[in-house]
Amino acid sequence: MMMIMFVLVLALGTSKRVLASDPDILSDYMVPQNVTNVDAAYFTYTGFRGIFDRTPETVKTTKASMVEFPALNGQSVTYAVLQFPPRTLLPPHTRPDAAGLLFLLDGSLEVGLIDSKNNLYTKKLQAGDMFVFPKGLIHYQYNSHHQTPATAIAAFGSASARAVVVPSSVFTSGIGDVILAKSFKTDVDTIKKIKAGLTTS
Repeated sequence: MMMIMFVLVLALGTSKRVLASDPDILSDYMVPQNVTNVDAAYFTYTGFRGIFDRTPETVKTTKASMVEFPALNGQSVTYAVLQFPPRTLLPPHTRPDAAGLLFLLDGSLEVGLIDSKNNLYTKKLQAGDMFVFPKGLIHYQYNSHHQTPATAIAAFGSASARAVVVPSSVFTSGIGDVILAKSFKTDVDTIKKIKAGLTTS
Protein backbone atom coordinates (compact mmCIF):
# COMPACT_ATOMS: atom_id res chain seq x y z
CA MET A 1 0.00 0.00 0.00
CA MET A 2 2.83 2.43 0.82
CA MET A 3 4.45 1.71 -2.54
CA ILE A 4 1.20 2.57 -4.36
CA MET A 5 0.87 5.82 -2.38
CA PHE A 6 4.49 6.68 -3.18
CA VAL A 7 3.94 6.11 -6.92
CA LEU A 8 0.72 8.19 -6.88
CA VAL A 9 2.38 11.07 -5.03
CA LEU A 10 5.35 10.94 -7.41
CA ALA A 11 3.04 10.90 -10.44
CA LEU A 12 0.99 13.84 -9.17
CA GLY A 13 4.12 15.76 -8.24
CA THR A 14 5.61 15.45 -11.70
CA SER A 15 2.42 15.83 -13.75
CA LYS A 16 2.29 19.62 -13.41
CA ARG A 17 5.92 19.86 -14.42
CA VAL A 18 5.25 17.89 -17.57
CA LEU A 19 2.25 20.06 -18.46
CA ALA A 20 4.20 23.30 -17.88
CA SER A 21 6.69 22.82 -20.69
CA ASP A 22 6.64 22.18 -24.41
CA PRO A 23 6.50 18.53 -25.45
CA ASP A 24 9.47 17.00 -27.21
CA ILE A 25 8.90 16.21 -30.87
CA LEU A 26 10.05 13.09 -32.68
CA SER A 27 10.83 14.78 -35.98
CA ASP A 28 12.91 17.73 -37.14
CA TYR A 29 9.88 20.02 -37.22
CA MET A 30 6.08 19.92 -37.17
CA VAL A 31 3.89 20.94 -40.11
CA PRO A 32 0.23 21.92 -39.58
CA GLN A 33 -2.30 19.77 -41.42
CA ASN A 34 -3.35 22.65 -43.68
CA VAL A 35 0.22 23.14 -45.02
CA THR A 36 0.95 20.98 -48.05
CA ASN A 37 4.21 22.48 -49.30
CA VAL A 38 7.19 23.13 -47.04
CA ASP A 39 9.86 25.43 -48.41
CA ALA A 40 12.04 28.19 -46.95
CA ALA A 41 9.00 30.47 -46.60
CA TYR A 42 7.57 28.10 -43.96
CA PHE A 43 10.64 28.75 -41.79
CA THR A 44 10.56 32.54 -42.34
CA TYR A 45 8.64 35.06 -40.24
CA THR A 46 8.11 38.56 -41.64
CA GLY A 47 5.86 39.97 -38.91
CA PHE A 48 8.57 42.27 -37.53
CA ARG A 49 8.94 44.25 -40.76
CA GLY A 50 8.21 47.94 -40.32
CA ILE A 51 7.91 47.93 -36.52
CA PHE A 52 10.93 50.22 -36.15
CA ASP A 53 9.53 52.88 -38.50
CA ARG A 54 8.07 54.91 -35.61
CA THR A 55 8.02 54.95 -31.83
CA PRO A 56 4.71 53.81 -30.31
CA GLU A 57 2.92 55.95 -27.72
CA THR A 58 2.70 53.13 -25.17
CA VAL A 59 4.72 49.99 -24.53
CA LYS A 60 4.35 47.76 -27.56
CA THR A 61 5.13 44.05 -27.70
CA THR A 62 5.28 42.40 -31.11
CA LYS A 63 5.72 38.67 -30.80
CA ALA A 64 6.43 35.61 -32.86
CA SER A 65 4.96 32.66 -31.02
CA MET A 66 3.52 29.44 -32.33
CA VAL A 67 0.25 31.33 -33.06
CA GLU A 68 1.89 33.89 -35.35
CA PHE A 69 4.65 31.62 -36.66
CA PRO A 70 3.52 27.96 -36.88
CA ALA A 71 7.07 26.74 -37.65
CA LEU A 72 7.82 27.30 -33.94
CA ASN A 73 5.55 24.42 -32.95
CA GLY A 74 7.73 21.92 -31.10
CA GLN A 75 10.80 24.19 -31.12
CA SER A 76 10.39 25.50 -27.53
CA VAL A 77 11.06 29.14 -28.39
CA THR A 78 9.10 32.39 -28.71
CA TYR A 79 10.58 35.73 -29.73
CA ALA A 80 9.34 39.27 -29.11
CA VAL A 81 10.35 42.85 -29.81
CA LEU A 82 9.53 45.22 -26.96
CA GLN A 83 9.34 48.96 -27.64
CA PHE A 84 9.30 51.37 -24.68
CA PRO A 85 8.55 55.05 -25.28
CA PRO A 86 10.01 57.39 -22.63
CA ARG A 87 8.63 56.93 -19.10
CA THR A 88 6.73 53.69 -19.79
CA LEU A 89 6.40 50.50 -17.79
CA LEU A 90 5.73 46.88 -18.66
CA PRO A 91 4.04 46.16 -15.32
CA PRO A 92 4.80 43.22 -13.03
CA HIS A 93 4.04 39.89 -14.67
CA THR A 94 5.24 36.31 -14.69
CA ARG A 95 5.71 33.58 -17.26
CA PRO A 96 4.74 30.30 -15.58
CA ASP A 97 5.96 28.09 -18.42
CA ALA A 98 9.12 29.77 -19.74
CA ALA A 99 12.26 31.60 -18.74
CA GLY A 100 12.87 34.85 -20.60
CA LEU A 101 16.08 36.34 -21.95
CA LEU A 102 15.99 40.07 -22.67
CA PHE A 103 18.59 41.80 -24.87
CA LEU A 104 18.52 45.61 -24.89
CA LEU A 105 19.14 47.02 -28.38
CA ASP A 106 18.97 50.73 -27.60
CA GLY A 107 18.08 53.13 -24.81
CA SER A 108 18.11 52.06 -21.17
CA LEU A 109 15.74 50.03 -19.03
CA GLU A 110 15.37 49.36 -15.34
CA VAL A 111 14.50 45.70 -14.90
CA GLY A 112 13.60 43.85 -11.76
CA LEU A 113 12.53 40.47 -10.49
CA ILE A 114 11.46 39.02 -7.17
CA ASP A 115 12.73 35.54 -6.36
CA SER A 116 10.98 32.88 -4.27
CA LYS A 117 12.94 34.03 -1.19
CA ASN A 118 11.44 37.53 -1.47
CA ASN A 119 14.62 39.15 -2.77
CA LEU A 120 14.21 42.03 -5.23
CA TYR A 121 16.91 42.21 -7.90
CA THR A 122 17.02 45.37 -10.01
CA LYS A 123 19.45 46.49 -12.67
CA LYS A 124 19.70 49.50 -14.95
CA LEU A 125 20.45 48.02 -18.38
CA GLN A 126 22.27 49.86 -21.17
CA ALA A 127 22.25 48.99 -24.88
CA GLY A 128 24.07 45.69 -25.37
CA ASP A 129 23.16 44.29 -21.93
CA MET A 130 21.25 41.05 -21.44
CA PHE A 131 19.12 39.97 -18.44
CA VAL A 132 17.49 36.61 -17.68
CA PHE A 133 14.09 36.28 -16.02
CA PRO A 134 13.82 32.78 -14.52
CA LYS A 135 10.61 30.89 -15.17
CA GLY A 136 7.74 31.72 -12.84
CA LEU A 137 9.22 34.79 -11.13
CA ILE A 138 7.41 38.14 -11.06
CA HIS A 139 9.35 40.74 -13.05
CA TYR A 140 9.00 44.10 -14.80
CA GLN A 141 10.74 46.47 -17.23
CA TYR A 142 10.68 50.27 -16.95
CA ASN A 143 12.05 52.99 -19.23
CA SER A 144 12.62 55.84 -16.77
CA HIS A 145 14.27 58.13 -19.32
CA HIS A 146 12.32 61.34 -20.01
CA GLN A 147 13.12 61.63 -23.75
CA THR A 148 14.77 58.48 -25.10
CA PRO A 149 12.82 55.37 -26.13
CA ALA A 150 14.20 51.88 -25.52
CA THR A 151 13.98 48.75 -27.65
CA ALA A 152 14.62 45.19 -26.51
CA ILE A 153 14.42 41.70 -27.94
CA ALA A 154 13.15 38.89 -25.74
CA ALA A 155 13.36 35.15 -26.25
CA PHE A 156 11.35 32.65 -24.22
CA GLY A 157 11.85 28.93 -23.69
CA SER A 158 8.43 27.89 -24.98
CA ALA A 159 6.72 28.06 -28.36
CA SER A 160 3.63 29.43 -26.61
CA ALA A 161 5.05 31.42 -23.69
CA ARG A 162 2.25 33.16 -21.87
CA ALA A 163 2.34 36.11 -19.54
CA VAL A 164 0.25 36.37 -16.42
CA VAL A 165 0.00 40.06 -15.59
CA VAL A 166 -0.37 41.25 -12.04
CA PRO A 167 -3.19 43.80 -12.44
CA SER A 168 -1.88 47.30 -11.73
CA SER A 169 -5.19 48.04 -10.04
CA VAL A 170 -4.00 45.85 -7.18
CA PHE A 171 -1.36 48.48 -6.41
CA THR A 172 -3.74 51.44 -6.75
CA SER A 173 -6.74 49.88 -5.00
CA GLY A 174 -6.03 51.21 -1.52
CA ILE A 175 -4.90 47.84 -0.20
CA GLY A 176 -2.26 48.58 2.43
CA ASP A 177 1.43 48.27 1.58
CA VAL A 178 1.96 45.73 4.36
CA ILE A 179 -0.82 43.50 3.01
CA LEU A 180 0.54 43.78 -0.54
CA ALA A 181 4.06 43.01 0.69
CA LYS A 182 2.86 39.89 2.50
CA SER A 183 0.72 38.84 -0.47
CA PHE A 184 3.63 39.11 -2.91
CA LYS A 185 6.13 37.80 -0.35
CA THR A 186 8.30 40.87 -0.47
CA ASP A 187 8.86 44.00 1.60
CA VAL A 188 7.08 47.35 1.83
CA ASP A 189 9.94 49.20 0.07
CA THR A 190 9.52 46.96 -2.98
CA ILE A 191 5.77 47.66 -3.05
CA LYS A 192 6.47 51.40 -2.86
CA LYS A 193 8.89 51.13 -5.82
CA ILE A 194 6.26 49.30 -7.88
CA LYS A 195 3.62 51.91 -6.99
CA ALA A 196 6.01 54.72 -7.90
CA GLY A 197 6.64 53.11 -11.30
CA LEU A 198 2.91 52.85 -11.95
CA THR A 199 2.20 56.48 -11.10
CA THR A 200 5.04 57.91 -13.23
CA SER A 201 4.26 55.98 -16.42
